[in-house]
Amino acid sequence: MSENHSAQGFEFSSVKLIGFIVKWWKPIFIVTFAAAVLAAVGSLFIKNKYKSTVVMFPSTTHSISKALIDVQGASKADLLEFGMEEDADQMVQILNSDEIYRKIVEKFDLMNHYDINPEGKLAQTKLRKEYEGNISFKRTEYLSVRVDVMDTDPNMAAAIANEIAAQLDTVKNRMQKERAIEGLYIVQQEFDEQSAFIKSMEDSLKVIRRKGINDYESQAEVLNKEYATALAKGDQRAIKALEEKLEILSEYGGEYVALKEGLELYREQLSLLKVKLKEARLDATQPISHKFVVNHAFPAEKKTYPRRSLIVIGTALGAFLLSLFVIIGIENWRTYKASLSEQK
Repeated sequence: MSENHSAQGFEFSSVKLIGFIVKWWKPIFIVTFAAAVLAAVGSLFIKNKYKSTVVMFPSTTHSISKALIDVQGASKADLLEFGMEEDADQMVQILNSDEIYRKIVEKFDLMNHYDINPEGKLAQTKLRKEYEGNISFKRTEYLSVRVDVMDTDPNMAAAIANEIAAQLDTVKNRMQKERAIEGLYIVQQEFDEQSAFIKSMEDSLKVIRRKGINDYESQAEVLNKEYATALAKGDQRAIKALEEKLEILSEYGGEYVALKEGLELYREQLSLLKVKLKEARLDATQPISHKFVVNHAFPAEKKTYPRRSLIVIGTALGAFLLSLFVIIGIENWRTYKASLSEQK
């Protein structure tokens, strides 16, 4: 029973609404048509904008030395591997950096291009708002990053998009080189200190060798045999000469062995430091691309904004609904006033 009542109420309301439209079709049509015409004319004053897009994937390689000359094989960096989610997020963050913003604004003179008075009030705020309104960065579902640029000049839009992609490498390389140069300084300092220490050990070893000690183990064995033979023969002259040599060997032999073994160890460490120094120097001096560009931007042939047909349709629909609501309100008000008059 209640369901039928609801259905009848809905039918009545629908019929009543149609009745309103039929009764007031002229003013509704005039308002709707006038709004559509005004929207069409107004849209002609909106500047056309063209969109250009760069699509790129981040790379996982952050150190060229680890990817190319890691002789120890400890690194798993691959120069050709695409980045993951966090790499894409880092790329978007760098693209949003003030450094890239300043470079693009300066190179393309966006203050004048956007018709902003540099001496005017809140000029920088207006410039930033215009920049962010026309340029956007977004990570896609495929873990790539889109750079979208809207501009009244299609060539300018493409140029800005491609320049932003190029600046990505410049800014990231600058950030990494600052740290790499610090690392290079530390490794270079350690390498120089180690080299100087090895040089001092080699000089000390040369002094000992001038005293006749060139191979402590073999010399000690030979001299001891000769000394035993001289003692057996009672050759005092040979005994005295051998005792002098054995005394020198005894005095400097331990130092000779320590220096020789120490040199082997420190030279091995210096060799590892030399590899580290080469890697650090490469990271500090050689730039590397941090992206794989899928699509470069090109000048668009068709405008992207405004969609005049959508503007006209949307405005006309809004005017139609507004006029309809106003008429319904007027009719309800009249009905309400009539009911008050009847009660009196």
